[in-house]
Amino acid sequence: MPRSHRVVIAVFPDVDLLDVTGPAEVFSLANRETSGRARYEVHLAGPSAGEVRTSAGVRLLADLSFDEVSGPVDTLLVPGAVDWTAEGPVARLDAGVVAWVKETAAQAGRVASVCVGAHVLAAAGLLDGKTATTHWSTAAQLTAEHPAVTVDPDPIFVRTDRGRLWTGAGISACLDLALALVAEDLGEEAALAVARQLVMYLKRQGGQSQFSVPLSRPASARRDIDELRLWIADHLDQDLSAEVLAARMCLSERHFARVFKQETGTSPAAYVEAARVEVARRLLETTDCPLDQVADVAGLGSAETLHRALKRQLATTPAAYRRRFRTQAA
Repeated sequence: MPRSHRVVIAVFPDVDLLDVTGPAEVFSLANRETSGRARYEVHLAGPSAGEVRTSAGVRLLADLSFDEVSGPVDTLLVPGAVDWTAEGPVARLDAGVVAWVKETAAQAGRVASVCVGAHVLAAAGLLDGKTATTHWSTAAQLTAEHPAVTVDPDPIFVRTDRGRLWTGAGISACLDLALALVAEDLGEEAALAVARQLVMYLKRQGGQSQFSVPLSRPASARRDIDELRLWIADHLDQDLSAEVLAARMCLSERHFARVFKQETGTSPAAYVEAARVEVARRLLETTDCPLDQVADVAGLGSAETLHRALKRQLATTPAAYRRRFRTQAA
């Protein structure tokens, strides 16, 4: 990075606070950990300069109005905002913000959305024909409103358009995304130094689905079933047959299968396979590991079993999935 790297973060009423402050902290730490070599300059830009109230009630100060942003923008970072309805969160869009993002993105070296900020990029037409992610809770909305976008709700972030366009997952994933941007700019050693200061992994294990399996379904009425689901997630490379799980629960296999399906809505075998496929998906997205190794780590045993499981769960093959959803440069 021979010159300063200008990061402009869009801010607007009810923007998610961490989506703004998280990446800003990562870039600040990168400057410190590299003794200034990073040279990130972070500016907040809003509909008008000055005070902006966030969804947390904390107020930020925009350095610039949208109209005052001029000159090169190396990284344009777009967070999001949601409205809470009886059906759950709905991504909020402001026509003025969308128009400014569309105009500014055309001149930016790199564009990244954080969380539901992906809805802003999609509304600006930046995601058509591309794969993107967003917070898992609004992924269905993004899919319905923008059929030209391939929405994958699982990855922590997706890198596309030859590295020019990034979309990040739910809220705290803003840190993962910002670390990945630092790694691209300065190398993984610099990003790792920042991750150490944040006391977090440089590359967290699992995608958003680590929170949906086992935690996407409502909590069970039985605490022992909830504890078993968490235990399954930590032991996917072990024997997780119904017989073994029933013994762990001190129940007959038949009674265990009935209780498990009653509490989770699925059979033990289907649940375990879904959890293993999620691990396999992450490895296919983020590594070049051979299929036998992917299958072994995910607890699926062999490439043949991996192939069959992806066919059942995702209606695709491992090779096709990897080609479509690879999230890092090869």
